[in-house]
Amino acid sequence: MTSPAKTILIIGGGFSGMAAAIQLRKQGLDVEVAEIDPGWRSYGAGISLGGATLRAFKTLGILDQFLAQGSAADGADLFLPNGHKLATLPTPRLAGDDVPGGGAIMRPVLARILADATVASGARVRLGCTFTSLRQDADGVEVGFTDGQTRRYDLVIGADGLYSKVREAIMPEAPRPRYTGQCVWRAVLPRPAEVERATMWVGPRVKTGVNPVSRDQMYLFVTEDRADNVQIDPQQFVPMLRELLAPFAIPLMQHCRDALDANAQIVYRPLEQLLVRQPWHRGRVVLIGDTVHATTPHMASGACIGIEDAIVLAEELGAAADIEQALTGFGARRWERCRMVVENSGRLGEIEISGGDKAEHARIMHDTHLALAAPI
Repeated sequence: MTSPAKTILIIGGGFSGMAAAIQLRKQGLDVEVAEIDPGWRSYGAGISLGGATLRAFKTLGILDQFLAQGSAADGADLFLPNGHKLATLPTPRLAGDDVPGGGAIMRPVLARILADATVASGARVRLGCTFTSLRQDADGVEVGFTDGQTRRYDLVIGADGLYSKVREAIMPEAPRPRYTGQCVWRAVLPRPAEVERATMWVGPRVKTGVNPVSRDQMYLFVTEDRADNVQIDPQQFVPMLRELLAPFAIPLMQHCRDALDANAQIVYRPLEQLLVRQPWHRGRVVLIGDTVHATTPHMASGACIGIEDAIVLAEELGAAADIEQALTGFGARRWERCRMVVENSGRLGEIEISGGDKAEHARIMHDTHLALAAPI
């Protein structure tokens, strides 16, 4: 493969940006990552992952590290708040016959795995640095940086997240992130022996669940309907989360409720989504991941589609005759899959808020999981 881009700058060192660096370095390209956080930190509790994500990890070459440091299992159980079982959702083994169909891991642990792989790939990583200007011509992009330097690249990849400054710079007309009317709480707790895989309880206004993230830890997640996008004082996290769990009388949820304290690493996040219409590039600057398709967590596929973006972009750059062909091919391969995840996840949230058709909810989950199983 011969890429039309030899020197590449990735702005943003999150999951999709790191995945792009890893894949592009496999082609021997000159790759640089600019990450604004000098500590290259990742915040949050656990992250649930489906089989398509584990398949992407295998492509990146980090599946073994995930299996060693995270948790993997087949299936997901769904219950009513009183403990009545509704269903077990199947999770096909997409990463191989010997790899379970889903799992979870602490976000900072996954970030460290990807960061180590990025450095090992030979990509140059500049921390505490981001861009100040992007000036394009037919042959490249001149980038000004916050450290006063100016450098030139064949291609710039914007992977700087939901509130992307690269998107603002090249697509000022793009929509802004939209609050969906739900928020999610996450906490890290000791893992009881009976928690072997993802398990969820669906109430009228609140959905809660647990998922193992390692041999001795699990993360608790609670999705709450909340009409207004408000900030909450962290001092109120423990009492508010305990109140949300009160209606779930099953012993495990009450055990979680009692275990919540200042050590539980509680994270509260209003759920926002974004879907930018194509094209996702302007000249020699292209956007990937949450910069163009940020989704709510209802399908546990946000990280998946961002990492897949990186894999597909690298493939298209390795096969195309010129930059425009590569970026157009990338967009064509990614649009329908990413649109499906964002819109279907959003629809699941709408059904939960309105108390809508449970059959539609189940059908959307089934159809989306089936579509995600298809090759990228």
